Amino acid sequence: MNLPRSYRALLAALLLAVPVTTYAAQPAAQSASDAQAAAAELRAAIGKLSTAVTADDQVTALTEVIRGYENGLSALRTGLREAAARETELRARFEAQHDRLSRVLGAMTALREAPETQLLLHPGGAVDTARSAMVLGAVAPGLRAEAEALQGDLDEIAIVRALELSAADMLGEGLAAVQEARRLLASAVTDRSTMPVRYAENPEELQKLEASAQSLEDFAAGVAAIETDVGAPVEDFEAAAGSLPLPVTGSLLRSYDQADAAGVRRPGWILSTAPAALVTAPWPATIRFRGPLLDYGNVMIVEPQRGYLLVLAGLDQVFGEVGDVIAAGEPLGLMGGSEAPAQEFGAQFVADATAGGGAGQPETLYVELRKGKETLDPADWFVLNPIVEPEQ
Repeated sequence: MNLPRSYRALLAALLLAVPVTTYAAQPAAQSASDAQAAAAELRAAIGKLSTAVTADDQVTALTEVIRGYENGLSALRTGLREAAARETELRARFEAQHDRLSRVLGAMTALREAPETQLLLHPGGAVDTARSAMVLGAVAPGLRAEAEALQGDLDEIAIVRALELSAADMLGEGLAAVQEARRLLASAVTDRSTMPVRYAENPEELQKLEASAQSLEDFAAGVAAIETDVGAPVEDFEAAAGSLPLPVTGSLLRSYDQADAAGVRRPGWILSTAPAALVTAPWPATIRFRGPLLDYGNVMIVEPQRGYLLVLAGLDQVFGEVGDVIAAGEPLGLMGGSEAPAQEFGAQFVADATAGGGAGQPETLYVELRKGKETLDPADWFVLNPIVEPEQ
């Protein structure tokens, strides 16, 4: 086909700008679907509050409500963060395709206005007509595929935006309910009198140790050295290595022996948590110490088995008394801080979630596991799962 030079250049621009092979548009982001499921979990947890208030064991029921709410929040946070990352990716791809398609449309406009296009409508012969039709036939599917892909991307962005709006509304509505659940839990733990007790009072050695403590590490080592009749372990704690749930919902801020910005290393994990997060026992244990210690805030030390101690520092409230025997999942206390007002909480949570990192998780819980006077790496004992993730 002997087409004019300018016409051949326009066709070349079309063929280079639009891929001939088609591809399917991306489905709605899976992260958005996951976040919607998390929102449903949140609503279900909030809906259980009225039942928990009248339950025979309010402590257990309220703990389940709060933990379900926090797990749902964490899953929603992850879903929103992934959805935001997906939106950023889609927008970048849209901008790249927008520039390319602008060039395609410019070429098509020039082609339509060029006098040489009459050759396609009024060709010199049947063979040339067929050839020019084949050229346009190859370009048209590519343009259609590009349009469909862009529409799919725009649909995904719309889903993410709708999800963020609905999440913000729902979170604001549910905040008061979970705050009430926390208040009721603190009261129920205080009122409960069925907790088994291994020994009734702080041993004299513990009181002396607390008065002379210079650091959390020295204090914990001293507690481990105190001889107490705690009886045989209820379960085989050592066999639980690698499967323990973490005591709080949050993010791993610093791992074992990892230096912070000041170069300080600690023989444990530091977890960042949301304000007022619930702290629970990962294993049946006896409370060996609870209360303020130096500048560590409230400290809880529990003994899951003779010779082992789990140290938790940085709590705002601590539950139970020294000597209480607690079951796995029992509440140990609450983190400090306060959430934004209900009318701001949803929007702020969405903004923090999409920002990622530790945004919206200003509280820190220190977790240390000891065997005798030696510290153990929590990575060998606890499970990092979608609820508690390494900090990005």
